Amino acid sequence: MTRWYPLAESDDDFLRSARFRFAHTVEVPVPPGQVWEAFTADDALVSFSRAITGAEWTSPRPFGVGTTRTVTVGRGAASLRERFYRWDEGSRMTFGVEAANRPGLRRFAEDVALEPIASGTRFTWTFAVEPAGWLAPVLALSRPLLRKVTRSWADGAARRATGGAR
Repeated sequence: MTRWYPLAESDDDFLRSARFRFAHTVEVPVPPGQVWEAFTADDALVSFSRAITGAEWTSPRPFGVGTTRTVTVGRGAASLRERFYRWDEGSRMTFGVEAANRPGLRRFAEDVALEPIASGTRFTWTFAVEPAGWLAPVLALSRPLLRKVTRSWADGAARRATGGAR
């Protein structure tokens, strides 16, 4: 049986002030609805990166505040149970991680915001992490790699939203 480690609740203040925060803005030549579909598809996230090996919506559609999902990174190496505390259909979604199957995280949250622009959509994907004390030095050393990995996920979302034509 998998052991789950609970995380502290996340909020918008945490998303703005986390020590380990990565925000990536991408512009794509498709309408916001098409980008939203990429983020809410059944295979969302898995299609963005090979590192994300599983993503299961654990709430029924239609999704909204309180929706849950379990995401696995790295062939079962780490799994996260997410709960969405913001769901503005078609424009913004935000979740905090409720539990992880590995110790080391105190808080973790993500926010995806879509903005219509003349050429299509600008989306900003923000990642915020608060590690346990022992993990903080590792994350500090890994910051450039984490920035690159999270950027690759944002670029993967853009490719998915545009049908690979980015």
